[in-house]
Amino acid sequence: MLERRVNFDGRAATAEVPRITVGGLRMAALDLEETADFMIEATNPDHRIGRPLFLTSANGEVLARCSTEPQTERLFRAADLINADGQPLVAASKLQSWFPLPERVATTDLFHVVARKAEAAGRTFYMFGASEPENAAAVANVQKMYPRLKIVGRSHGYLRGEALRAQVEEINALAPDYLWVALGVPNEQAFVKEFTPHLTNVGVIKTSGGLFNFLSGSRSRAPQWMQKIGLEWAWRTLLEPRRLLWRYLTTNPRALYLLFSRNRPLR
Repeated sequence: MLERRVNFDGRAATAEVPRITVGGLRMAALDLEETADFMIEATNPDHRIGRPLFLTSANGEVLARCSTEPQTERLFRAADLINADGQPLVAASKLQSWFPLPERVATTDLFHVVARKAEAAGRTFYMFGASEPENAAAVANVQKMYPRLKIVGRSHGYLRGEALRAQVEEINALAPDYLWVALGVPNEQAFVKEFTPHLTNVGVIKTSGGLFNFLSGSRSRAPQWMQKIGLEWAWRTLLEPRRLLWRYLTTNPRALYLLFSRNRPLR
């Protein structure tokens, strides 16, 4: 996919969404409910643009990686819409801008709002990513929570080569309104870039990070007070120190620098 600045279809489809540059990336200045409403409206047949809209999310780690990894930055700049999935991004925008981000739009929260609205509107989901046990458990739990939600298919994300291409063909044939892709940064963004031309029957692709792990119940969210003050990363580090401690030690300082040096409002 082309970068959004030269992707005219995507720009036209998201032209009315207000944005603000935070940490070097342009974020949608929408709250949770507004984001879900936008996603529902985007799958209206009258608003389709011949390819799926690409929605992704950024937190402090993403800002840091985009500033040091050119390929990751290009993948994020190709998104039609970027949500702020990090409370520090919201806080920094409120300190520095007359037009701040209204609230954090965490994918783990957004999924449930979209699911409720999709259930009422008759929209369809496909859930792609994570391991087979995690994916199966996540889908089973979602079906229990939203019994009228139409999940037209699912697949784990450990596919390569011909198997992956065949799965993409199956997804396109099923034509879900929403394809939730949970492969981690930047693999899920790279998936969107590679396979968007083959997913013309999909309405919206939303990258989802560790969403399926939370839906399956294998991981727990941080307490609300930690989420509100931007310490969810600390909670995750306590749960997975070997995997996450070094990552956050190296990305958090750079993210803080970017949050106070590369912000600007944008109408």
